[in-house]
Amino acid sequence: MAVVKPFRGLRPPREIVKELASLPYDVMNTEEARVMAGEKESSLLHITRAEIDLPPDTDVHSETVYSKSAENFALWQKRGWLVPDETPMFYIYAQTMAGRTQYGIVGCASVDDYLNGVIKKHELTRPDKEQDRMVHVRVNNANIEPVFFTYPAVKELDTIVKKIVRKQKPEYDFTAEDGFGHHFWVVRDAATTESIEKLFATKVPYTYVADGHHRTAAAALVGKEKRDKNPHHNGAEEYNYFLAVHFPDDQLRIIDYNRVIRDLNGLSETDFIKKLEENFTVRDKGQKIFKPRKLHNFSMYLSGRWYSLTANKDTYDDDDPIGVLDVTILTKQILSPILDIQDLRTSKRIDFVGGIRGLGELKRRVDSGEMKVAFAMYPVSMKQLINIADSGNIMPPKTTWFEPKLRSGLVIHLLD
Repeated sequence: MAVVKPFRGLRPPREIVKELASLPYDVMNTEEARVMAGEKESSLLHITRAEIDLPPDTDVHSETVYSKSAENFALWQKRGWLVPDETPMFYIYAQTMAGRTQYGIVGCASVDDYLNGVIKKHELTRPDKEQDRMVHVRVNNANIEPVFFTYPAVKELDTIVKKIVRKQKPEYDFTAEDGFGHHFWVVRDAATTESIEKLFATKVPYTYVADGHHRTAAAALVGKEKRDKNPHHNGAEEYNYFLAVHFPDDQLRIIDYNRVIRDLNGLSETDFIKKLEENFTVRDKGQKIFKPRKLHNFSMYLSGRWYSLTANKDTYDDDDPIGVLDVTILTKQILSPILDIQDLRTSKRIDFVGGIRGLGELKRRVDSGEMKVAFAMYPVSMKQLINIADSGNIMPPKTTWFEPKLRSGLVIHLLD
C-alpha cells in the first residue's frame, strides 16, 4: 500500500505567493524563464532556472548555475520569502481551469515505494535529465518542485478534502497570468492528518506518476544515495521521502500531445496522401480547423487544408494496452514506414506540441514553412494510462500532457 506522509513545509508569506510561485522548470527554455521572471524579484525561477541571473552564454548544466541556485535558495530563506511551518502537515492544492477544479493532497511520497514499484511509471526517463535534477536536489538539499501523482479515487479522502475546503479559508488563492486559478489550504488538525495518512496506507495500493517522471526519479535516487552514504540510517530521515501532489484519478483529464513534421521524406503531397489511404480513411475537411472526435481518428494539416484520418481496424489491437494507443498507430502506420522517422526521441525532423497551445499552433508552424505537415490526436484517457502502468508497459514518448501544470513554490520539502 502507498506511503504518503505529512511534512514540515517551507512556504512563502501570503502577500508574495503569486509573485514567487512559478511554472515547472521544464516547460520553458532559459529565455522564456527570463521573461517570466521579469521584474518579479522573489520569483522561484531564480532558484529553479538560476541561469537567468548569469550571463546569457552560461551553460545551464554548469556548476556555476547549480551554485547560484543554492545561493538564491539560502537568500530567499534569509529574506523571509520562504518560511518553515512549525509541525509536519498535509496541504490541499486545488487548480481551476475553464471552470473545472481538481483537488490534490500535498504530502511526501516514499523513496521505497518508488524503488519497489508501489509508485508506478508510464514513461522512460533520460539519464541526462535525471542527472540535472539530481544535482539540483543535492545542492539545495530539498525538493524545490513537487511531482504530479494520481491514485485510484477513495471516497473517504474525497470527503475529508471537501470538508477542509468548505470550512477553511484558503491560505493562498490567486489567478496566475495564464488565467488558471490556484488555491491552497493547510491541514492543521492532527486527527485529520492522521486520517489522511491512514487512508493512503489502507485504501491506496498504488500511486502513479502523472507528470514529472524526471523529477520523481531524481528525488528518489538522491534519497537512496543519501541513505547509502549514512552509516546511521534508520529509515525515518526526511531524505526517505519526496514532495508530491496526489490527485484522485477521476478528477484528472489528459490533453492531446501533437506532432509536427519538417518534410514528407521526399514524397509529393499526392503520393503521401495515397500512402495514407492504404491504412486510413482520408477525408478533406477544408480550411476550417478540424479536431479529432474520438480514439483512432486523427487530424492532419497539410498545405493549408485539414484532413480527417480514421485508422482501419486492422491497424490496431484493442487488447494491447500499447498497440491501441493513437500515438502507436501514428508511429507504426505513418511516421516510421512512410516518413522514415524511426526514433521519436532523437529525430530532428519531428517536434511535439502540447494541446494547451491549440490546433492553431499546428497551423501556424506549418504555414510558416518551418514544418510541412502536422498531426493532432484524441487525448489518451486516464484509464489507458493506468492500464499501461499496471501492465508494466511504457508509453511512447510525448503521449500525455496534463494541464494545468503545478505551480512550484507553494510549498517546499527539506531533506533534513
